[in-house]
Amino acid sequence: MTERKPMTKRMVIMLICVGLLLAALVGFNQFRSYMFAKFMAGNAAPPATVSAVVAGYQSWQPQLAAVGSLRAVRGVDVTTEVAGLVREVAFSSGQEAKAGQVLVRLNADSDVALLQSLQAAAELAQTVYTRDKAQYDIKAIAKAQLDADAADLKGKKAQVAQQAALVDKKTIRAPFAGRLGITTINPGQYINPGDAIVTLQAIDPIYADFYLPQQQLGQLAIGQTIVVDTNAFSGQTFVGKIQSLSPKVDSTTRNVQIEASVDNHERKLLPGMYANVKIDAGAGQRYLTLPQTAITYNPYGATVFVVKPGTQPNAQGGKTLPVAQQVFVTPGPTRGDQVAILKGVEAGTQVVTSGQLKLKNGTPLVINNSVQPSDSPNPTPQEQ
Repeated sequence: MTERKPMTKRMVIMLICVGLLLAALVGFNQFRSYMFAKFMAGNAAPPATVSAVVAGYQSWQPQLAAVGSLRAVRGVDVTTEVAGLVREVAFSSGQEAKAGQVLVRLNADSDVALLQSLQAAAELAQTVYTRDKAQYDIKAIAKAQLDADAADLKGKKAQVAQQAALVDKKTIRAPFAGRLGITTINPGQYINPGDAIVTLQAIDPIYADFYLPQQQLGQLAIGQTIVVDTNAFSGQTFVGKIQSLSPKVDSTTRNVQIEASVDNHERKLLPGMYANVKIDAGAGQRYLTLPQTAITYNPYGATVFVVKPGTQPNAQGGKTLPVAQQVFVTPGPTRGDQVAILKGVEAGTQVVTSGQLKLKNGTPLVINNSVQPSDSPNPTPQEQ
């Protein structure tokens, strides 16, 4: 009995030591986990500063857009059919010319003298014919003589008409009304047939030529209104109507050419300018829209970062910050700086519009909208 008591006492002491050891191990593990969590919380990623916007619906007027080129209704480089020495330049560069207005006169003295000589010969032939006809009526001459006189008279008149046409060509006139360009022709200068004298352009109205894909043909009609603008007159638009559609589609590009007549009574639009053409097509529609900067395009789809309420308090400030969550979206038509969202985001959702490159799921956010990306349906580029 006395031997069993020391054994029992040693067993109790050993169990107590083992219990203390286990308690120390459990406590150490808990302390280590606590310190690790504290360390990780202290080294969490700092919040990212971004701008955000609330997605909402807007009414859109569907439009077809194209870049076209302006062309004069009638335009020509005035030239001459005959060679000659310039006697007079009867216009000023840049002025408006009327149809038939004299532009240039060439030296025609020798041609006029020859015309007068031919006219005198024709008058003599007419006198001979009249006299011989009277003699033929009394049977004094043969019919062959009268026929020869008639043929000679016709030949002389033809020579007069030919020379008169040559003299007329020495006076160069405007073939139609329009604006004259800049000329370098001067009096005393010799010009050859085909030499350009001055350009003449009829620019009110003016044509706009542009191309649209074949799938948009069903939205076009003769007489449909178009709006034209050009960077030469920022903010100003010009209204026109579709005049004609090409009867064939380009087999290479599958585009069709459209010609529109644009009002240009202020004479601001000039042939050769490029212009942006917009055509209203169909009834208005409502789209959920976002700025185009909010969307990130990837090989696997288009995504945006939405702002979600956070669950972890901010280590620095103590308050809970919102976090970023990446979601897939289905973008639709675009209008200026805006893009329609067909699926993936609901109205009222707050979406990040800038700063996405530094975000990932769960990144805490600080929203700063002091500077927002452009969200205009009709942006106007600014040149610095």
